[in-house]
Amino acid sequence: MADFLITKLHDPHFMTMLLAAIAVSATAYTLIMPLFAGESLAKRMKAVASERERIKQRERERLNKSEKVSLRQTPKQLVSKVVEDFNLGKWLAQEAAREKLTMAGYRGQAPYITFLFFRLVTPIVFFLATVLYVFVITHLEKPMTIKIGICIGAAYFGLQAPMLFLKNAISKRQLSIKRAFPDALDLLLICIESGMSIETAFRKVSTEIVTQSIALSEEFTLTTAELSYLQDRKVAYENLAKRTGLEGVKSVCLALQQSERYGTPLGQSLRVMAQENRDMRMNEAEKKAAALPPKLTVPMILFFLPCLFIVILGPSYIKVTMLQ
Repeated sequence: MADFLITKLHDPHFMTMLLAAIAVSATAYTLIMPLFAGESLAKRMKAVASERERIKQRERERLNKSEKVSLRQTPKQLVSKVVEDFNLGKWLAQEAAREKLTMAGYRGQAPYITFLFFRLVTPIVFFLATVLYVFVITHLEKPMTIKIGICIGAAYFGLQAPMLFLKNAISKRQLSIKRAFPDALDLLLICIESGMSIETAFRKVSTEIVTQSIALSEEFTLTTAELSYLQDRKVAYENLAKRTGLEGVKSVCLALQQSERYGTPLGQSLRVMAQENRDMRMNEAEKKAAALPPKLTVPMILFFLPCLFIVILGPSYIKVTMLQ
């Protein structure tokens, strides 16, 4: 079996067919996934609604000074058992990881336990897979130190893989929030100037902005719940800034805190901040447009110019060969 796999891996025809199949599958996946976006939206909005109910229940229990109940989802039994048996909460626990999970949209204890589980399992899986490939499948003709170094490097990459996944999820979520935030500020300004309270304005904007950014709609919905049930409204704005991690959102939250504390008018501040965020979004678009020509240089040299030379010089070459 191992010889058969090695032969197939070194067969150019088989590898070409395999890569072509992967490319076709990726293309089909890209085209089909948008059709299921509606179901994902419904699930995430349902999760936000349940989060609001949990906040409501938690605050009622705290005010009544009764026994604290579990307000978070329970992780899978196998994952939870592994985390408890190996005491991963002590050895791999990171407060920074909790904040990153929240910024990526994974709330509660269950995602954190799952993250700890993968921090333990992923390096082991990568290490064993590399050992199997280096020592059994390919019989790599390298010194033993290099083989061991490759295996250790794979294990280290597996250790960092969950953090890389989190960073990627955070960047995507922040990009979605950043693009829709100026429009959300305009809607928030209109609602406040029309006489709505800040809670009603956040609730209204969360329902209107959902078509542009599901993440921003979730954050505004959670902020509405916290404004309704937390004793200190300042904490709600601070939580919004922490969950997003964006400077534009932080500045707006600071203005909202000052308005709550000193009673300053909020309309003018929101108008200025909306214009600043809109200018920042336009500047980023202009930077990407200006960086496009250098990025296209290498693809043009590798792909466009050879085809152009073939089309231009091909007929002349054929005529020369025919005359000879």
